[in-house]
Amino acid sequence: MTAGQAETRRRNQVEELCAAAVRALSGDPALHFRARRLHRGREPLPLHAPHLRQSADDDLLSARGIADGMALRLTASDAALHRGLSPADPAERGIFELLEQFRVESLPPAELPGMRRNLRLRHVRWSLEFHRSGLTETGRGLLLYTVAQICRSRITAEPVVEETEDLIEATRFALAPSLGHDLAGLRRHRTDQKAFAEHALAIARKTGALLAGTTQDAENDGDPTDPRFNLAIDFDASQGDEIPSATAGNSRTLGESGAAYRIHTTAYDRERRASDLVRPAMLAELRERLDRRVGRQGVGPGRLARDLKAVLAEPARDGWDGAQEEGLLDGRTLAQLISSPTERRIFRTERIEPVADTLVTFLIDCSGSMTAHAEPVAALVDLFARSIELAGAACEVLGFTTGGWNGGRPMRDWIRAGRPPHPGRLNERLHLVFKAAETPWRRARPGLAALLKADLFREGIDGEAVAWACARMRARPEARRILLILSDGSPMDSATSLANDPHYLDEHLRETVLREESTVEIRGVGVGLDLSPFYRRSRVLDTSVTSGYAPFRDVLGLLTLR
Repeated sequence: MTAGQAETRRRNQVEELCAAAVRALSGDPALHFRARRLHRGREPLPLHAPHLRQSADDDLLSARGIADGMALRLTASDAALHRGLSPADPAERGIFELLEQFRVESLPPAELPGMRRNLRLRHVRWSLEFHRSGLTETGRGLLLYTVAQICRSRITAEPVVEETEDLIEATRFALAPSLGHDLAGLRRHRTDQKAFAEHALAIARKTGALLAGTTQDAENDGDPTDPRFNLAIDFDASQGDEIPSATAGNSRTLGESGAAYRIHTTAYDRERRASDLVRPAMLAELRERLDRRVGRQGVGPGRLARDLKAVLAEPARDGWDGAQEEGLLDGRTLAQLISSPTERRIFRTERIEPVADTLVTFLIDCSGSMTAHAEPVAALVDLFARSIELAGAACEVLGFTTGGWNGGRPMRDWIRAGRPPHPGRLNERLHLVFKAAETPWRRARPGLAALLKADLFREGIDGEAVAWACARMRARPEARRILLILSDGSPMDSATSLANDPHYLDEHLRETVLREESTVEIRGVGVGLDLSPFYRRSRVLDTSVTSGYAPFRDVLGLLTLR
């Protein structure tokens, strides 16, 4: 069994153990986890607090803390009463949801002391992740973090997280006069949900007003689109429509037998420049069409470049500034000092400039179902490619599809060979280069327009494409490498699935991502679909938004994560 297969099996076991714990604690046999989300039957249950979100990095104790928190929410909270009392404002509702979650976490059964330890461990881990992600560097993020820390500490009678105690002290002191009375009420009424809600609502409204103030401050500073502020509130309290999730399963061929991923033949595999597969006249027409779509989007590359530089750039030494009145003594000015003893500008200081030593690669799923999203995806990628270059970073745009439908020539070779069992991947892999990292955007404009050529879109073998893109990135000199995969579903190649099992490509993609994440930051951008079953960090892109900055802000949020 490979390391990737062992890690996948470990994750599945953790998920099954946590699901069993939730069922036992809640008494509901219909509960189970799917794609790291708690479901009752086929219906996903709402996430009430950010620390209840699972990630692939969670160990068993952290995952058990999440499971215990969910079980307590199901058993110790009246959902109908809570919905009736919830405020309408999204920010206030998020805080109200969080306080109710803290209330139920303060009520573990006395005979289960391990539950309290699990809940505490999970809270500490989430708190440190929030802090280390840089969110507490903003006024909005620090305010939310401080409110969460002091409220949970007061409700559960546990100390705040030690590592950030000094960080929140000033904000905590400033909040004490306005929140002090209601904080005392939270602890006093924690066993009475209705009475508790009165104080929770008061805290939610006061904090919401303060958050509105910090938002206004950010606008006054001229940076209303800083993506870090959009990450501060991550409370999913919706009870309505859920975003569909990509289906993923475990491969019998790869899992139970311990066999490695196989490729029947590489004889027909190709890597091509996308512009070589489209007639020049058609390429010019497609470029005009893409330019019109970019124009309707109404997003300026300069604005996007400024936000990208804020996210991607790191301070770096960039020479020296001489003739300064303080700093390090400049040996070249000693003669000037002798001739003019009153001269003060004899020092030099080191110049620090933001440098975006980063490669951002877009890997686009060119399967048949993506043709419906080709135009908005092409516009988004074209604007990002241009803006990343303006920000001083490098950008590459790649795609993956197959050379034929239903297996193509490898499938016919397999049939002629007598259909041996478990042949592995059965299709012609076709990898496309729309824009190479070393090619400037101005020269790559025609190639990017090939994203609108519908007959390039066939089937998708995602795992091999991720490995290919990561190999190209490692050959580059940039210090930071970010891979963004844009896809609208699970890996799909009909011939491979029929000859092996339906989840053969799913498991290979998960193993590949797990292996490549050691050297490349991998992010999933789901086109109308949640890709969290495959990627630890992912966002859902709404391609129905035909203008405005919202889709770009979502991608910027992914780039912010480290």
